[in-house]
Amino acid sequence: MESKIRVLVVDDSALVRKMLSDMLNQHPQIEVVGTAQDGSFVLQKIKLLNPDVVTLDVEMRQTGGLEILPEIVQQFGLPVIMVSAHTERGANATMKALELGAVDFVNKPHALGGGNIQEVGDLLARKILAVAQSKRWIRSRIQSVPAKPTPPPVRFNRPVPPSHSRITMIAIGASTGGTEAIKDVLVNLPDTLPGIVIVQHMPAGFTKAFSNRLDGLCKIRVKEAEDGDPVQTGTALIAPGSHHMEIVGMQGSYRVRLSETPPVNRHRPSVDVLFHSVAQRVGNRALGVILTGMGGDGSLGLLAMREQGSTTVAQDEESCVVFGMPKEAIKVGGATYVMALNQIAPFLVDSVQR
Repeated sequence: MESKIRVLVVDDSALVRKMLSDMLNQHPQIEVVGTAQDGSFVLQKIKLLNPDVVTLDVEMRQTGGLEILPEIVQQFGLPVIMVSAHTERGANATMKALELGAVDFVNKPHALGGGNIQEVGDLLARKILAVAQSKRWIRSRIQSVPAKPTPPPVRFNRPVPPSHSRITMIAIGASTGGTEAIKDVLVNLPDTLPGIVIVQHMPAGFTKAFSNRLDGLCKIRVKEAEDGDPVQTGTALIAPGSHHMEIVGMQGSYRVRLSETPPVNRHRPSVDVLFHSVAQRVGNRALGVILTGMGGDGSLGLLAMREQGSTTVAQDEESCVVFGMPKEAIKVGGATYVMALNQIAPFLVDSVQR
């Protein structure tokens, strides 16, 4: 019988600890092996209980999540999923936590001002399974395994229509681990590139904090998209949480359209919704990129882009936090190239210049 994924739940609220523990213990592949009410107890509990994944409250009254997070990541190499209050302060703290090494986050359950209790439990369980089974975290627990050199990009030779037009738009999709992956791409781009449109799976209230953080780090302008925003040179538009984002208009006057139509592949915003609209409107003048994330959202949209002549890129398994979305895109034939994260920004610049 396969061993269960061992989880340590850290939160200063006894109610949250019980709610999360009860929800996770219902999953046949997960076992909550312990809880902690304050960051000062976490390192001792990790040594004692040997968990595979830690869920960590962003804000605690004594030693907070942001204070203890770097030590968990650096000392133990464990994946950490933050549990965040659905407030502006909570959103900003969560973005900082992702920068410090957390792999993802969920909102606190509805009883504490966040999402539906069952939805939060299901989402947290899926994220725990995804990160625990990721090769990146398995490798981090085995110190004797040396890091592999970055391989050259792999080209897939599946026939597609030839592209004869210059690139006028870049479309990017990501999920778990995507906030840092997107940052690593955007900070290395000049402000002369065509307009960039991005879907990162993230709930409402967090995409604005994410956009603001990137805007302060990048040469390009980064903003949370508003309905009707133009797609223009030197600007990246990030789909707001709880809204799909599509491309409308025609060459020279592309805009984004936001909607609250039903979720696609469990997500709103959905990468597939964006990519399909780019395939339809922009065709072989677009370049599509799918980054780390769990599930398969974006795979068919990337395939649609490639079939319309777009150059398409999937992040490779070695550099992904979770090799779910890129893996599915490769499997269906949506990727022209597969490459490491640190190769993607130079590739975008070179592709546009060519």
